[in-house]
Amino acid sequence: MLKEEILYEAADLKDIVHDPNVARLVIDKDKIISSNLIEGIEINAEKIKDGVKVRLVVKENQIIIKPVHLCFGVTAENAVQNIEIDAEVEKGASISLLAHCVFPVAKDVLHKMFAKIHLHEKSKYSYFERHIHSDGGGVKVIPKTKVVLEKEAKFKTEFELVKGRVGLIDMDIESECGPDSVLEMTARISGTENDRIIIRETGYLNGSNSKGVLASRVAVRDNAKAEIFNKLIAMGDYSRGHVDCKEIIKDNGQASAVPIVEVRNATAHVTHEASIGSVDKKQLETLMSRGLNEEEATELIIQGLLN
Repeated sequence: MLKEEILYEAADLKDIVHDPNVARLVIDKDKIISSNLIEGIEINAEKIKDGVKVRLVVKENQIIIKPVHLCFGVTAENAVQNIEIDAEVEKGASISLLAHCVFPVAKDVLHKMFAKIHLHEKSKYSYFERHIHSDGGGVKVIPKTKVVLEKEAKFKTEFELVKGRVGLIDMDIESECGPDSVLEMTARISGTENDRIIIRETGYLNGSNSKGVLASRVAVRDNAKAEIFNKLIAMGDYSRGHVDCKEIIKDNGQASAVPIVEVRNATAHVTHEASIGSVDKKQLETLMSRGLNEEEATELIIQGLLN
């Protein structure tokens, strides 16, 4: 099977690559193996050391109807991949991106990403990132992202890794929110064996009436470990925020959550909740009373948390 076919199949892109109305960029380590542009979007990609630098611009007032597909993959067993993204969504524009990070046979792969995202006034940016890893745990993922939201901009991101071994994930996202902007960030990760999960999410609600939600859903089994650091700082008049972290542990898994809410304006309001523990006993008993054994019931509860 060709390398592009491996990525297309793993990321479920086989139909997308033949649609001329869908923008896409597919990268295998440091090589661009497929791309397509549509009106309203500029994507420039250039090779850098062990990776690719991408500049993405959505032009003013352009509404991109169909999701743009990005695929950052490594089809080799051992490799380093550096991805740099500089994204700008101009005033009044809107874009939705579906990104797959695919490492199907990884034994020792380091994937590093640094992204800068600037959302101009009244723009929208929705980003769903799904990771597909090998079962061996030989992947290290280290993404760093900085986001700026201008007045009335909306930013929504979801990160998902619920199949394959995590290996190591050490993610760090920091966002600055202008007046009347909306920030939503969600991470769903399942760790097994000796996987390690570190999530750092920070949102600065600087603008008046800005809103932010940071949500994490994590399950750790066997000897996996998870550390979650979610922080919201409210400084704008009447800014509102919520930090929500839920973690389930099983076997010898370990998890910690550090939700920090900081309010520097008397009119602002930020809340938080965090829960860590084994599966809910009442839910477990209910499912077992309906015919599931304990293992099946536990797995169903965990999948419910992650989905």
